[in-house]
Amino acid sequence: MTTMQAIEIPRFGAPDVLQLTRRPIPQAGPGEVLIKVAASGVNRPDVFQRQGHYAPPPGASDLPGLEVAGELVDGDFGGDNPFGFKRGDAVCALLAGGGYAEYAMAPLAQCLPVPGGLSLIEAAALPENYFTVWSNVFDRGQLGRGEGGAHETLLVQGGSSGIGVTAIQLAHAFGHRVFATAGSVEKCAACVRLGAERAINYRDEDFVAVVKQATDDRGVDVILDMVAGDYIPRELDALAEGGRLVFIATLGGSKAGIDAAMIMRRRLTLTGSTLRGREVAFKGTIAVQLHEKVWPLLEAGTIRPIIHQVYPAAEAARAHALMESSAHIGKLMLQW
Repeated sequence: MTTMQAIEIPRFGAPDVLQLTRRPIPQAGPGEVLIKVAASGVNRPDVFQRQGHYAPPPGASDLPGLEVAGELVDGDFGGDNPFGFKRGDAVCALLAGGGYAEYAMAPLAQCLPVPGGLSLIEAAALPENYFTVWSNVFDRGQLGRGEGGAHETLLVQGGSSGIGVTAIQLAHAFGHRVFATAGSVEKCAACVRLGAERAINYRDEDFVAVVKQATDDRGVDVILDMVAGDYIPRELDALAEGGRLVFIATLGGSKAGIDAAMIMRRRLTLTGSTLRGREVAFKGTIAVQLHEKVWPLLEAGTIRPIIHQVYPAAEAARAHALMESSAHIGKLMLQW
């Protein structure tokens, strides 16, 4: 067999442009492996790519899909292979593209073993969110290593998203106080069940006032922000002295007015990152850190992937439509 089923974006547009097609099975090059895909995660960047707003990085597949889980069937196992992978092993992997397919190619360094006790569908829900949260909350945001001491406070904007439920669980598991925003009573309740001390319904509450009251007017040490726009001045006000504001998306717009003097006076840090275009070595380092610090928590059941719905891969358009509605809590998955 030389071809596979895949979901492609033949033209930019609404969810229904996604099309089931046949493509050649990709060939793994040096440092790469071929995965027979059991499940693929659906993420917001996939939606942006389908709309024409997020092109794949140079050299990446034009197919959407940033994470998969399945069986290693071919590739180069002789280079950077910290987990001793071989053909036949079950893995989950972070991709720069190509995950909406029966076979996907991934750098070996970006593969992780499936945590004990998790299904392949659950494992496919891990890479994009866990790599992103670890890199931005604990690396760039330095949660637990700032002026607030070992146990700091985190505010997660969009707490019911795939990123949000991951950030809440991880920060709570490491002993930090967590606050989260969400857009409904149901979503707020889900955030609290996952470890948020207080969930803030942004439709009728002011997150600045809530976190100030809950922290005796101190504010929070880190904010994970996927909104940006007019949230930014308010977020600066909600930060504690020495606080860090970390951007991972700009759903509310990419521009805002800020008070530079206040940032200097209160020693605030504004940072952020995107992951898709980063080099393999950078992502491989995150993989090793996740395996050491986070995979034991998954295997112990302390944290878990939160899956809202699983669709047959051919129904990817339905998954994209649900993601655009923001009616989900946690992850949307495609099963092959």
